[in-house]
Parts: sequence; C-alpha cells; structure tokens
Amino acid sequence: MAHVQEGSFLTLHYRMSGPQGQVIIDTFEGQPATLSLGSGQLSPAIEQRLIGLEEGSRTVIELEAGEAFGERQPDMVQWVARKLLSELGDPHEQYAAGDVVQFPTPDGLGNYAGSAVEVREDGAVLFDFNHPLAGQPVHFEVQLIGVL
Repeated sequence: MAHVQEGSFLTLHYRMSGPQGQVIIDTFEGQPATLSLGSGQLSPAIEQRLIGLEEGSRTVIELEAGEAFGERQPDMVQWVARKLLSELGDPHEQYAAGDVVQFPTPDGLGNYAGSAVEVREDGAVLFDFNHPLAGQPVHFEVQLIGVL
C-alpha cells in the first residue's frame, strides 16, 4: 500500500470541526476531495500529520488551539467603507452580521473571505478576515481513499 509523502496526490474524505463540535466541512456524505499535498489546500499542520499515513487508513487528528490556522490577529478585524464595498461588488447589497464576503486580492489574481461582524448606519461593515478557526483547537477526521 502507498503511504502519504510530500507532494502526494490524495483522494480522501474528511471532516473538520471546531472546539464545540461545529462542522466546518464534511465530505463523507458526498464526493471525496482530491488534492495535492503542499498546494495549500490544507493547513501545513494538517498536511504534516498526514505524511506517513497509509492508503485506506482512517484516523482522527487533534490540533491544539492556533496550530491549524494560526492565532487570531486583532489587526485582521477591519472596517470597510460602504463606498469600497459598492466598488467591489453589488452597490445595492445589504450586509448583516455573519455574512461571509469574498474580496479580490490586491493583484486581482485571487480572493479572500471576510466575515461581517457589525454594520454601521453609514453602511460601513466591520469584517473579520481571520480564519473562522484561528486560535481554536481543530478536530480533523480523515479517510485516505487513494494515494499517488
């Protein structure tokens, strides 16, 4: 049987959940995920824990607070003016706390997400650009279907 190595191409089912058991992503009920180790699709801490696992194995990985997605960064919670939100998206969009919004990267080649925390009367929105699990322990269950 094949073992996971750096650069391996994987087909797997996985479930990632936070400290209160809230499921962030779960592929067990649908199509398995395919990814290339080292491509940034999983956090480096999770990838390191996958190395050496055998094809066909199923395991649970417990990551300490901040290990999977880093510590929370207070400077990544920022107000975004309504004018900028209108320029980047639908000028008529109404935002509410809890909304997740995609923003283009400065180079325009990718995007990143922010979660709305608060909306002011002037339309400005306070966004948290930290990963939702930053600074928290993570429970990661994985079933390795294929390793190439």
